[in-house]
Amino acid sequence: MNRRVVITGMGVAAPNGVGLTPFSEALKKGKSGIKFQPELERLKFRCQIAGKPEIPEEMLKDYFTNLELRGLNSSGIVYGVISGVDAWKDAGLPLGPEAETDWDNGIIFGTGILGVDKFREAIHLIDDKNTRRLGSTSVIQTMASGVSAYLNSKLACGNQVTTNSSACTTGTEAILMAADRIRAGKAERILAGSCSDSGPYVWGGFDAMRILPHKYNADPEAGSRPMSGSAAGFVPGSGAGAVVVEDLESALERGAKIYAEVLGGHINSGGQRNKGSMTAPNSEGVKRCIKNAIFDAGVHPEELDAINGHLTATSMDATEVKNWREALELKGKDFPYINSLKSLTGHCLSAAGSVESVASILQVSEDFLFGNINSEDLHPEIEEIAGREKVPQKSIFREVNLVAKASFGFGDVNAVAIFSKFR
Repeated sequence: MNRRVVITGMGVAAPNGVGLTPFSEALKKGKSGIKFQPELERLKFRCQIAGKPEIPEEMLKDYFTNLELRGLNSSGIVYGVISGVDAWKDAGLPLGPEAETDWDNGIIFGTGILGVDKFREAIHLIDDKNTRRLGSTSVIQTMASGVSAYLNSKLACGNQVTTNSSACTTGTEAILMAADRIRAGKAERILAGSCSDSGPYVWGGFDAMRILPHKYNADPEAGSRPMSGSAAGFVPGSGAGAVVVEDLESALERGAKIYAEVLGGHINSGGQRNKGSMTAPNSEGVKRCIKNAIFDAGVHPEELDAINGHLTATSMDATEVKNWREALELKGKDFPYINSLKSLTGHCLSAAGSVESVASILQVSEDFLFGNINSEDLHPEIEEIAGREKVPQKSIFREVNLVAKASFGFGDVNAVAIFSKFR
């Protein structure tokens, strides 16, 4: 079976906007969500800036019961539930206590590290010989699949409900896994996405690796500089993104709004060979992933309007753009527009793929390309490949029909999804 697959609902909890409308407006205006974090200064981090969704206490009551809020100490679950519930509502699907189990609905919602603050809380209690005070939800909040379990308590899905984890590719991988399951006729619709905890216990390891910028603590919004000649490392971020992936016939039958079609994609690994490693990609693997995604989608490279790259603001940005050039066999005026959400949000780690997929789909559905702030000093190798025009600093409002979304993660893992206007 080869069903057509579309996106019928979206939700997001991003550093520069919580909720679809604020997020879309932030993209168009080039609004950054990267801020100075006093806690990181107190803890003597070199990098003291980060991207973190702002969730008012009152908002939590719209998504969690009073009982659930008691002892809840997992920012990833908070971000995941907000984005997931919003996407489900946006798709016009039933939820809450009155919703009955639907055997055609599923959840594939990934994460990297979940419940770090709850782990820390538990360690202190156990070391203080107060195990009984852990509470009944400490396991649920710290198990990787806790986010999909929390979501399903509200959505009542009876199909596959699971959590994937593949570093920075997690969110894009979840969407492609959902699309594959629906194409195979094993589900009608799946909530797909990913989340990432925020805070020093998630970001500390990266600061220790000296791969975060430390010269922008007094100017946070200038710190994340993808494709820039002065890029000095990625700014840590957090959040969640979610999309409802649905069989086209089901969407049409329901009269659902269709944001975009998932034309195809590909997931692979470079095998940690040929310069690929735990922290660097095998370029051959990246190029194969791009080519296979284009082939799976049934499109030609020159049809791409834009690439939403992984592009983290490290020395690998130029290599990534070079891989795109070689895979697509396009250059200069023929090269697609290219942008990176990380200039506005930082690197949201395991949430990056899903948050950036929401941004990519918004570009298709609302006909715009968001700009790359802090790229005024474009890396010379990138300028030679793409040209200044194809790396816009400010948003461009034009028809957008086809976008490639790429995620490349630690462990040398890759995922590329192709989103198009539904016709």
